[in-house]
Amino acid sequence: MKVVVIGGTGLIGSQLVARLTEHGHEAVPAAPTTGVNTLTGEGLADVLKGASVVVDVSNSPSFEDQAVMDFFRASTANILKAQAEAGVAHHVALSVVGTERLQDSGYFRAKQAQEDLIKASGIPYSLVHATQFFEFAQGLADGATEGDTVRLPVAKIQPMFSGDVAAAVGRTAVGGPLGGVVEVAGPETFPIDEFIRRGLAAKDDPRTVVTDPQVRYWGAELREDTLLPGPGADLAETRFSDWLARQK
Repeated sequence: MKVVVIGGTGLIGSQLVARLTEHGHEAVPAAPTTGVNTLTGEGLADVLKGASVVVDVSNSPSFEDQAVMDFFRASTANILKAQAEAGVAHHVALSVVGTERLQDSGYFRAKQAQEDLIKASGIPYSLVHATQFFEFAQGLADGATEGDTVRLPVAKIQPMFSGDVAAAVGRTAVGGPLGGVVEVAGPETFPIDEFIRRGLAAKDDPRTVVTDPQVRYWGAELREDTLLPGPGADLAETRFSDWLARQK
């Protein structure tokens, strides 16, 4: 099976390409560095020839509200158009658990716009909603830092290893179209401050982590369960402590 991976050179995409290749599929990374630009449409027609599935794990280079909306609208529209013309019968996209509950955020409004375009395209599709990645604990902390203090919202999180995300997307890609959403998450739930505190401690980072109910998450106000998956989610096996131990 030929699977074209949009964003195939990034954190998730590169692992997905490797996993699909190991399982005997023809996994083709599609990114500007491989001659495919989804914003202009350059290279899409050629890379999609003979493909059975398109998987989109790309992300916007800018998280500014208008820029991220423009990216997901233009990129997704170009992919879907080229996919329809090439007769590729399954579109898989990676999105985020809680997207529909985070619409105060410009980023998540853009992700919702991406999903809406996919649903309206008429192309059979599957959406994979994943929780936050272990690898992004540092970035979350950096974005919430004021001086030597990391201020975080009062909420729970069920983070997961990026390799488990790639595995879930790969399973979805080689299966039949779901016509809906599958949620994937890590095996443990933490208060978000504990998640960040443990991640920083593992790197001997001295910043102080505190919670503040006024703090927003990518511009959105959180309830305690906003970032948590529903009861039917597929749970990965990698525990945060085991992942942290491997980083040393």
